[in-house]
Amino acid sequence: MARGRRAGGHDPLTPERIIDAALLISDAESDLDRLTVRRLAAELGVGTMTLYSYFRSKGEILDAMADHVLGRMRLPAEPAAGPDEALRSVADAFLAMMREHPSVVRLLATRITNSRTALRGAMESVLAHLVAAGVPGPTSVRCYGFLITYAIGFVSYQTPRPWGRQDVEEAAEVRRQRSHFYAGLPRDDFPQMVALADHLVDLPSDEQYRAGVDAFIESVVRGLPA
Repeated sequence: MARGRRAGGHDPLTPERIIDAALLISDAESDLDRLTVRRLAAELGVGTMTLYSYFRSKGEILDAMADHVLGRMRLPAEPAAGPDEALRSVADAFLAMMREHPSVVRLLATRITNSRTALRGAMESVLAHLVAAGVPGPTSVRCYGFLITYAIGFVSYQTPRPWGRQDVEEAAEVRRQRSHFYAGLPRDDFPQMVALADHLVDLPSDEQYRAGVDAFIESVVRGLPA
């Protein structure tokens, strides 16, 4: 088989197509170990040695996946009107990126990237966005650290709890069932959970994420120089 061609001679194989396929597999799985070079090659219709002619190891593929996602993080094109708007837009961008590619949460938790593409897309651009909105540099770094780790933690918590997302099909029904589960616990053993059943189902909700972001922004803005 010629390098760069699928079986049948169609669809040239490129590093971009390999990474797109790797992301499709890893986004659908809960474990990066399930993304293997053999499985990826089968998905693309090529031999494993063909993939090794583009990437020397699975580690290189994982690094390229992180670079692909982080390097394309989307922030508003227009400057923010102030620190609060800038911080909120960064929080929204982190959440959107990790939702579009859930595998990036696992990648960030297990790997460090030194890629300039990733650093420019998901760090330099964020810091520049905050500094331009009036957040001092050292404070911007602390805000960056909080917002990315908060988003990682929240998405990790929300992903297996579909009742928290309004865009998930049948989320309302799953939410109702979960509320009934909490309410049906033995009251003597779980008096608070039974009483607060309708509120507990909000823990993985977008409203919960925004409440945390709003509280953080309020504390940051209150401490900024007038």
